[in-house]
Amino acid sequence: MSAIPQERRVVTAIPGPKSQELQARRLAAVAAGVGSTLPVFTARAGGGIIEDVDGNRLIDFGSGIAVTSVGASAEAVVRRATAQLADFTHTCFMVTPYEGYVAVAEQLAELTPGDHAKKSALFNSGAEAVENAVKIARAYTKRQAVVVFDHGYHGRTNLTMALTSKNMPYKNGFGPFAPEVYRVPVAYGYRWLTGPENAGAEASAQAIDMINKQIGADNVAAIIIEPVLGEGGFIEPAKGFLPAISQFAKDNGIVFVADEIQSGFCRTGQWFACEDEGIVPDLITTAKGIAGGMPLAAVTGRAEIMDSAHAGGLGGTYGGNPVACAAALGAIETMKELDLNGKAKRIEEVMKARLATMAEKYDIIGDIRGRGAMIAIELVKDRASKTPNPEAAGALAKACHAEGLLVLTCGTYGNVLRFLPPLVIGEDLLNEGLDIIEQAFTGV
Repeated sequence: MSAIPQERRVVTAIPGPKSQELQARRLAAVAAGVGSTLPVFTARAGGGIIEDVDGNRLIDFGSGIAVTSVGASAEAVVRRATAQLADFTHTCFMVTPYEGYVAVAEQLAELTPGDHAKKSALFNSGAEAVENAVKIARAYTKRQAVVVFDHGYHGRTNLTMALTSKNMPYKNGFGPFAPEVYRVPVAYGYRWLTGPENAGAEASAQAIDMINKQIGADNVAAIIIEPVLGEGGFIEPAKGFLPAISQFAKDNGIVFVADEIQSGFCRTGQWFACEDEGIVPDLITTAKGIAGGMPLAAVTGRAEIMDSAHAGGLGGTYGGNPVACAAALGAIETMKELDLNGKAKRIEEVMKARLATMAEKYDIIGDIRGRGAMIAIELVKDRASKTPNPEAAGALAKACHAEGLLVLTCGTYGNVLRFLPPLVIGEDLLNEGLDIIEQAFTGV
């Protein structure tokens, strides 16, 4: 655990004067297309706290977008990464390999769902992992088409922009996009017209019908889905949907890819979110929470599928960097030792109970959803119409930021407030953050 005191402290306006100075330098030097949720410049971070250059300590309900699940300076991550830094920073695994990469691949084989033979390839970012999953699926199936879902997010590279369903800010003005990408409905229970109880069966039937009619199952290399859709609004597909799509893929020789980049590594109270309905993906993509904040990503899957790409066909100069691999082994050690799956479940208990109490008072809370420490509230104009209320999401986030609580928004309609606290956050900080959220509602 970090040496940073685990208590909120607001000593200046947020952002403070030093952050504002740095923001002026940033505006002069950094491309305008790189945004920031909150222009507060970090000096230190650890546990459930981010300390800025002005000495403010913010409660962290973002985890760097689900990355620092073990905290931003977990002891085992720092220890292992520091030791590796002293030995060597890089050789390129494709030139002279090293044990850390192999050890991470062994851990992934052990932790991911299914008891079949598995292999992995390591990369730098989530988008890179998804791109490589598509490459591998195409090599294995000798097919081209890729099926994705409404509200899905898979990255910012050209192919993953094509896979992503949200135009702004991810795709607007950046086309043309990669071909042979097809989008079908997802079982978004809260907004399913015939009700959440029908969403799983009806949405899967619609999706399968569209694949058969518009593409032809025999032309599909891969079906890619986030078991909990992240940027799209923390949507949990209605029960029955994922098993039906997974079975359809199996029946038709299609590679089923679970994108667990945001939902993986204990975030939902299980090692991987697809375990909730017993899904065993053919390939699973991971990043974010895998390495305690170091850049690392992976594709893990059935050995015969992973081996279908020719030698030299997969890789990249930095893929599976030795320092990042050491950090990943430290993060996994921390997850096991501290039972972070159990911690995530406890965070869900606390958050959902508190949010349900808020929903009794405030009609703009249309839905409370998510699992583990991946929880969200969807904000609406009123519950009857379910009209999205992005203005409320923005106002609530701003009010929380002013009080020293970092929260993020998301959702296809921009109307979802999402909560991704580090899994090591203290329960006192968790409740204090929820107090701030409750107070923020009074001003909306």
